[in-house]
Amino acid sequence: MKKRLLMTTAIVSSTLTASFAALGFAASNRLMYVTNKDASLILERETNAKRYDKNWYAKVRKSEQWIESANGYPIKAIFLEPHITNRYVIICHGVTESKVNSFKYARMFERLGFNSVVYDHRRHGESGGKTTSFGHYEKLDLQTVVKALKVHAGPSLFFGIHGESMGAATTLLYAGMEDSADFYISDCAYSDSSEQILHVMRTTTLLRTSLALRLANVFLKLRDGYSISTVSPREVVKKITKPILFIHSLPDEFVLPKMTEELFELKQGAKQLKLFERGEHAQSFNKNPEEYERAIAEFLTAHDLLLPKLASGIPQISG
Repeated sequence: MKKRLLMTTAIVSSTLTASFAALGFAASNRLMYVTNKDASLILERETNAKRYDKNWYAKVRKSEQWIESANGYPIKAIFLEPHITNRYVIICHGVTESKVNSFKYARMFERLGFNSVVYDHRRHGESGGKTTSFGHYEKLDLQTVVKALKVHAGPSLFFGIHGESMGAATTLLYAGMEDSADFYISDCAYSDSSEQILHVMRTTTLLRTSLALRLANVFLKLRDGYSISTVSPREVVKKITKPILFIHSLPDEFVLPKMTEELFELKQGAKQLKLFERGEHAQSFNKNPEEYERAIAEFLTAHDLLLPKLASGIPQISG
């Protein structure tokens, strides 16, 4: 009887261990290899919505660069330079998107007197990299893009960073590590990736407990070398001294607006908060383009970051 009990216990224990391992592996797989949108569909969507203009793109002065990531893969970047100026904005797209989604912001910043750099995050678009890490490795890639821009533009460079969703979280994580930009714009960032992933699990899957996330975290550490619990903009935003504009749409049910409100409260010093009444996740610009651009212009003006306009209404460009 005792032998049978021990055997049954061993079988149950082995079964549970195997089940937990399978769950952890599957959950980490879902995070590491999140399904990206089809590149042609992104281009078609942006073209049909008139946010991407192929004629503009064909004519604008630009140069394509392959930037070698410190993580060991190439990053595809495009330097868009409609102006003769030392003023740039690096634009970071969201998870599952590509640099094509960033062109609408590049055109907006062009109207405000800035050149821009758009690029593909690791494992997105044309860039290399095997996994998505929700900001952990992406912040190091952003650091590499910043270095490339500094070499490209020279010592007089004046620049900001604009990020959307994961790109916004990446922007804040970078700034908490190396606060070298003159300003940052964070559009619908999550304040903590663990909480964000748990929220998505609870609202889109049958998993209602944090067990799957804890198991995924163990496997992420083993398989991809980091812990999701360390990808937390709320832990670094207090360190950022440069001005930040925080943006979110109130109807966003994917990344809740309270996350941006939390980040805004934690940020010390120069900051502004803009909440839009219309727009789902990462749709603030798409649903409110004029108000969005006005909010950014007001933020830049308030913090003396926007060049004065001449009588013609064209921004005064520095050489």
